[in-house]
Amino acid sequence: MRALGSRWLQLAVMVLCTVALSNMQYGWTLFVNPMREETRWATPSIQFAFSILIFLNTWLAPAEGWVADRWGPRFVVMLGGLAAGASWMMNARAHSLQALYAAAAVGGLGMGCVFGTCMGSALKLFPERRGMASGMIAAGLALGSALTVFPISHMIAVSGYRHTFFVFGLLQGGSIVVLGSLLARPAAKIVPAAVSHGREFTPWETVRSKVFWLIYAIYLMIAFGGMTVTAQLGPIARDFGVGKLLTVAVSIDNLANGLTRPFSGYLSDRIGRENAMLLMFSAEGAAFLGMAAWGRNPVAFVISAAMIFLFWGEIFSLFPAICGDAFGVRNATANNGLLYTAKGTSALVVPLANYLVSASGGWTASLLLMAISSAAAGVLARMVLAPMRRRIA
Repeated sequence: MRALGSRWLQLAVMVLCTVALSNMQYGWTLFVNPMREETRWATPSIQFAFSILIFLNTWLAPAEGWVADRWGPRFVVMLGGLAAGASWMMNARAHSLQALYAAAAVGGLGMGCVFGTCMGSALKLFPERRGMASGMIAAGLALGSALTVFPISHMIAVSGYRHTFFVFGLLQGGSIVVLGSLLARPAAKIVPAAVSHGREFTPWETVRSKVFWLIYAIYLMIAFGGMTVTAQLGPIARDFGVGKLLTVAVSIDNLANGLTRPFSGYLSDRIGRENAMLLMFSAEGAAFLGMAAWGRNPVAFVISAAMIFLFWGEIFSLFPAICGDAFGVRNATANNGLLYTAKGTSALVVPLANYLVSASGGWTASLLLMAISSAAAGVLARMVLAPMRRRIA
């Protein structure tokens, strides 16, 4: 199919790609309890599949970004669509944990190809509006799931989780392949003159920079809590005695998670990346405290969960934007892929949260740890990262 020439149309297609991809991450929690009840697999064992998905999604992103930087996004995104669809269709046929983990590995490849490539391409297309562009791509990854929470929940209840995996895997994967065929390599004629930035970093130069590793550490600190709650919201709701509200909570959470991304990106374009980080990450810490203190009340659970996702989702616009600010746009897809691996590293703690809950007798200790980590990330960004980044500008 012929590619669309306008950079705004290209951005719209990439947003739709991430909309179709979104259930890979944000729809997962709806399947955990039904899968555990049918298979009798332990929750930490099931959640290890989520860790594999996120870890490979992020750790393959630098290589996928390198390919997209050199040959364009079309092939990489279409490959990702095939892998994403195949992953959920494999989940439908998984009768062992090994098969579930294999499906997660395929899904990780698909997510990285689609999301990382679309994000890097958007940074190139809109060098003067990096926050806005990254926020739009990131918004699609959450809003798509918000639209399908109720259909997925209904299909699981009526037809079972296996049938739901198969049907939505086919629909989502096929949609991404078709949309990916419309993408084109960012060309000079559709990209405005780049905003004056200074030095353009190669991926090798990026990983040798102290600023990169500080940004990476801050990413880990804030992603830790959000990734855990994304995967564990179903078990948390069950343990808090508010499981009947899970579908409502997930729908509201994904909506909040999506809307905050373009807003936060736009805000950071205006007030600065680190200032936005301090504001949002501090609020995230307060939201975790609210969940720990009042989460067993049904209304408070829904509100606290929505606030957690509202103040966490912006990391997927703020970090790609600050990566482009610090290291340039020529290698934006690969450089952002390197930073994106922090999300995968943070996902390794997801199964461990269940063990901490068992050891402490509840979710309070875990939620307090998430609150401290989030607030510290905001302070570190404003007080340490901001002056360091000015020195390399």
